[in-house]
Amino acid sequence: MKFVKALASATILAACTFGTASAADLVVGFSQIGSESGWRAAETTLTKQQAEQRGIDLKFADAQQKQENQIKAIRSFIAQGVNAILLAPVVATGWDEVLQEAKDAEIPVILLDRTVDAPKELYLTAVTSDLVHEGNVAGKWLVDTVAGKPCNVVELQGTTGSSPAIDRKKGFEAALAGKDNLKIVRSQTGDFTRTKGKEVMESFLKAEDGGKNICALYAHNDDMAVGAIQAIKEAGLKPGKDILVVSIDAVPDIFQAMAAGEANATVELTPNMAGPAFDALATYLKDGKEPEKWIQTESKLYTQADDPMKVYEEKKGLGY
Repeated sequence: MKFVKALASATILAACTFGTASAADLVVGFSQIGSESGWRAAETTLTKQQAEQRGIDLKFADAQQKQENQIKAIRSFIAQGVNAILLAPVVATGWDEVLQEAKDAEIPVILLDRTVDAPKELYLTAVTSDLVHEGNVAGKWLVDTVAGKPCNVVELQGTTGSSPAIDRKKGFEAALAGKDNLKIVRSQTGDFTRTKGKEVMESFLKAEDGGKNICALYAHNDDMAVGAIQAIKEAGLKPGKDILVVSIDAVPDIFQAMAAGEANATVELTPNMAGPAFDALATYLKDGKEPEKWIQTESKLYTQADDPMKVYEEKKGLGY
């Protein structure tokens, strides 16, 4: 409910800021990674809704998880002469040249939910959560839950080279540092997809005596966790009990799993990155004032104690 109110407030603020006349002429390009997860689909839906509510002409391009497609899309947006570009970058590196092209064309670029390894002057701002903090919250939950007992952990990483995969791993490992009872025994990319998460978890289970040597699973997103949960069940084990499950995103399906006792915790990542992005863009276009380079969104830990089905119903109305 807090998220719904925030979304409504952002919409009202943007309507006042843009003004009817300017909004009608505003064209924004949006290069989206793809639709590898429920969270990603929700971000796309909300971005389109936010643009429509503000009277913005949104040009959408689905990159299908390929950086080369995103670079082509950005160059196409530049050629079209859009007023601004939203970019959810599939990986962190390899953006300098095309971002410089956008800057030379005086088209501001705003990063959504991920960051890039490029000079900060090449983009206007980045609207993201603290990805390291997300991993740290997940790790601290596991540390507290096992309470000193020996625990072998398997990790499903996000897309190789992406900022969430890098930072969520970093934060999780920091939380486990110095805890000799906790050990990451297997770590591999599941590419943020449910199918790949299941496939990799199956290999983890086979490698660890059918899963008997695994105490917990940490997944960089919920979709991989949901796939892994299916693999655990098919191996004859009880996810959430025989193998603890903690992940990140807080998509509706993970709350169903939590309600069934098959997942234990998730760290929320709001899919409404577009609201703050459009607000920052509005101020910049009106006053020429550049926003902070990092507009941080909030994260929250959910566990089985948080009435998962109630949260599920709330989430279902937010574009998932």
